[in-house]
Amino acid sequence: MAEQKTTQALLTPEELEPATSLARRVLEAMDTILLGQHELHRMVLVGILSRGHILLEGMPGVGKTAMINALGQLMSLQFQRVQFTPDLMPGDIVGSSILREEDGGKRQMVFEPGPIFTNILLADEINRASPKTQSAMLEAMQEHRVTTLGTTRDLPFPFFVLASQNPVDLEGTYPLPEAQLDRFLFKLQVGQPGPGVLEDILTSRRRGQPPVPEAIVDPAGIELLFSAMDRIFLPRPVASYIARLVSCTLPTDDAAPADFKTYVSYGASPRAAIAIGESARANALIAGRPTAGFEDVRAVAPAVLNHRIILNHQARFDNVDSLQLVARLLDAVDASGLDLPSGIEVSS
Repeated sequence: MAEQKTTQALLTPEELEPATSLARRVLEAMDTILLGQHELHRMVLVGILSRGHILLEGMPGVGKTAMINALGQLMSLQFQRVQFTPDLMPGDIVGSSILREEDGGKRQMVFEPGPIFTNILLADEINRASPKTQSAMLEAMQEHRVTTLGTTRDLPFPFFVLASQNPVDLEGTYPLPEAQLDRFLFKLQVGQPGPGVLEDILTSRRRGQPPVPEAIVDPAGIELLFSAMDRIFLPRPVASYIARLVSCTLPTDDAAPADFKTYVSYGASPRAAIAIGESARANALIAGRPTAGFEDVRAVAPAVLNHRIILNHQARFDNVDSLQLVARLLDAVDASGLDLPSGIEVSS
């Protein structure tokens, strides 16, 4: 895909509408498959449009696998699922070379691709695998390629990792290292459905089986969505707001809120600013706006920042989590940069 040009004209309503309509159709279809998770579905679609990887955290049985499988079918993308376990080896994911006998008795080493050679890889319960196996995902997530026995092979386009993990206080889990967490665009919480949603599931779905999704997006549709994404404009005042938000996550920054100086050991990296910018564009696309605004930044910032802020022991002692800190950050940092009185908001 071509890089966005600063001189490129804004999308006209006629150019934007087909992409927005297609994205909303996918979102509506996801809502009919997994009930009661509209906000989660919107953020997952924002992540896909941003061409980023997503980490889903939640208890088993809340529909993470069903949602990702349905997303692949709705967007006509190949889907593979890998159940991460303590004995899973890197070769089980990326593939390995095996000795194969050809016609005539000749033997040669042949590479057998692993499940990572797909469009959407569900890394189920990724924090149950050993750190060695987790690290095998790093090159694939960052470079969209894998190297085995000195040979580098490109992964299919597009390529996304949607990983799920159980809360780390459950037995038999290995918390993901910060370097790997930073490669996920979003970390999203998958909550339990409420009583009303459970009632709908019980009365409308035998054995909890969701309806079979039908493809909505074909390869031309994917190209349409990504091309529209590349032309969503990010104004300089919005970019300045993103830069100030990320800088204020650093406890050493003079402008950092007091809570960050007290509870944060390490703040977000520049990759977080890039992630907010891209996902704000995707949020604007779904909303039908050709320009990303302050409201788009506020919508995606918690999912981008919550796993990139490293808390200290004082935060754990005071029962403060990263999402609480991000909410305070969004309240503390003025979007306009003009230090306006409280209660006055500036729209983009």
